[in-house]
Amino acid sequence: MLSYLRTFLPWIAFAVISTPHDSRYGALVGAVLAVVLLASERRKGRPWDALIIEVTSMAFFGALAIAAFTVAKAPLGAYGSAVSDAWLALVAWGSLAIRRPFTLGIARTMTPPEIHGSPIFYRVNAVITAAWALSFTAMAIVLAVLVDVAPHATGLSIAVKVVGFVLPALFTARYPETVRARQNAAA
Repeated sequence: MLSYLRTFLPWIAFAVISTPHDSRYGALVGAVLAVVLLASERRKGRPWDALIIEVTSMAFFGALAIAAFTVAKAPLGAYGSAVSDAWLALVAWGSLAIRRPFTLGIARTMTPPEIHGSPIFYRVNAVITAAWALSFTAMAIVLAVLVDVAPHATGLSIAVKVVGFVLPALFTARYPETVRARQNAAA
């Protein structure tokens, strides 16, 4: 679970550092963290298909940092958190649409090679990726609504972010065990 949360460290830093009026430093820190995480994981030999979030994080925060330092301090305005979660949702849903769930490459680094071609292995990762996609989508919607109805509800925004990352991380940690237990019971 901690490896999944580490993957989202640039997003967490962006959420903590940025304000509705200035996302320059949050975007910059997010970009730097994304580059550092990507470089670190590649040095460890991690394959590209296990780094989808890191690569897309680098692209998002790189573009946002450039825009924040050249166009406007907060190019996304008060909707920065909602847009960042919408980006993650698009990445997750997109990976499902092309039948390459973003969790598949990560799971391959943690499981024996003999199960990688299994339909169950794919299905488990599709379900886990869908859980993340749903969470990102829900966070984007809730945070966008909060900007409109309670723009100063910082505590509530933080709670939405925490729940939005912790719940799918817990699901990711537990769901494969649940499937394994079902398979053992059926056998």
